[in-house]
Amino acid sequence: MSKLFEPLKIRQIEFKNRIFVSPMCQYSSNDGMPTDWHMVHLGSRAVGGAALVMVEATAVSPEGRISPFDSGMWSEDHGRAFKRITAFIKGQGAAPGIQLAHAGRKAATDAPWRGGKPLSENEGGWQPIAPSPIAFDEESQTPREITREDIEELASQFLAAARYSLEAGFEVLEIHMAHGYLLHEFLSPLSNRRTDEYGGELENRMRFPLTVAKALRQAWPGHLPVFVRISCTDWIEGGWDLAQSVEFCRRLKTLGIDLVDCSSGALAPYATIPAGPGFQVPFAAAVRREAQIATGAVGVITDPAQAEQIIATGQADAVLLGREFLRQPYWPLHAAKALNVDIPWPAQYLRAKRV
Repeated sequence: MSKLFEPLKIRQIEFKNRIFVSPMCQYSSNDGMPTDWHMVHLGSRAVGGAALVMVEATAVSPEGRISPFDSGMWSEDHGRAFKRITAFIKGQGAAPGIQLAHAGRKAATDAPWRGGKPLSENEGGWQPIAPSPIAFDEESQTPREITREDIEELASQFLAAARYSLEAGFEVLEIHMAHGYLLHEFLSPLSNRRTDEYGGELENRMRFPLTVAKALRQAWPGHLPVFVRISCTDWIEGGWDLAQSVEFCRRLKTLGIDLVDCSSGALAPYATIPAGPGFQVPFAAAVRREAQIATGAVGVITDPAQAEQIIATGQADAVLLGREFLRQPYWPLHAAKALNVDIPWPAQYLRAKRV
């Protein structure tokens, strides 16, 4: 029996297996709206057998986008535009999820395949905001320091985005607190140099991210899950690290957060990251063990036996695949074959199924 293909129930959502599609930016939206690209991209992963299909980092405001081409959820129109996509995902037996985000100081950049450079206002960019006026790198704009009024506005933007997401038909909400974006910037002492109640000691740096988590957990229906993605370490001495992550996740659990999606890095460009197969899995295992909360493992997970071993040994409750799903949208169907598990295929594809 395969542990990877065992169902996982979180609140009232039963995921048919432990294979989740990680949020992956597509840089293909118009004014934050999903396009046909998103329908095909997300829909094909649902057809391919994933239990959860997560939409890319979706900005809670226009200024919260990484680029002008990012997905957004700042109006009822955005919610309505996603309804066709969420309905199709559900029709394939998968749960639709959305990752709500604000890019912070890493906002207003070009698409990666166009160089990813910071954009001026004349080029369609804007001035980013951040906990402290510290630029991401030498080429990036210096962000405006967030005021207390901004903090109140940001909290209301996250809440509104959650409401629109629910109306859109999403069943899983993930809060993006990783990869050097706004909420991660509050957590890390490398990007947060504030001297008020939102900076300094760990309790203060956690304050705003925990406020957002509490508000969204209370606003999201009690029968539906809320996840949080974190970077478990900055990979930089003196930065955010695993010990702080464990304490943060203990606090998230008390607020009712259901699963922590354990990634790492991307706060600063000078970090040295020892990337390799499963290199972040120990973070998911440590958080699961020490914070007593469900975790998702992510990062260079490509092989079915590797994914099976992660679940079977209790290192994580689910695996999230990113680049491997870009290479192979039907990875779960082939993984089941490799693990000698017989799972249903879409009726339209049955003629190609090998038993």
